[in-house]
Amino acid sequence: PEPGIPAGNSSPVPQEKFHVLVGVTGSVAALKLPLLITELLKIPGLEVKVVTTERAKHFYNAQEIPVTLYGDEDEWQLWKGRSDPVLHIELRRWADLMVVAPLDANTLAKVANGICDNLLTCVIRAWDLSKPLLFCPAMNTAMWEHPITAQQVEQLKGFGYTEIPCVVKKLVCGDEGQ
Repeated sequence: PEPGIPAGNSSPVPQEKFHVLVGVTGSVAALKLPLLITELLKIPGLEVKVVTTERAKHFYNAQEIPVTLYGDEDEWQLWKGRSDPVLHIELRRWADLMVVAPLDANTLAKVANGICDNLLTCVIRAWDLSKPLLFCPAMNTAMWEHPITAQQVEQLKGFGYTEIPCVVKKLVCGDEGQ
């Protein structure tokens, strides 16, 4: 028989969904979060959850996000005592892949230096390195061109994370650049 179809049975066994965890940070590119989620949900078999930083919330309307959205307050509301689940560990276990889009300069610096002071950076710090983590840097060209940015991107790549490179376009501030 074909994989997933028991012998003598023509109906397929329900396939396990592929879990994608989207991290969103405080870059103006976060305004594209609703579009990103809409496009991901078009892929059959995908289940999506979002982890947001507090600063990212400034750029999108949570009502436009049709999936579970977690923020810092959820980490602390979920855990009341020793036997309760720890959200950043539960999300790490749940996800098959993580994509941080956009990854702002501040969170890039935090992750590169091991700082985990919010839900998103805790998930990344606890990430299972056998699973893919994609990151999409997004910041003003002047910030992108600062020498420390290249060092920090290389640090993340050294952890085994995959960079989705910047594009050249007209920025929200009016500048043209990466």
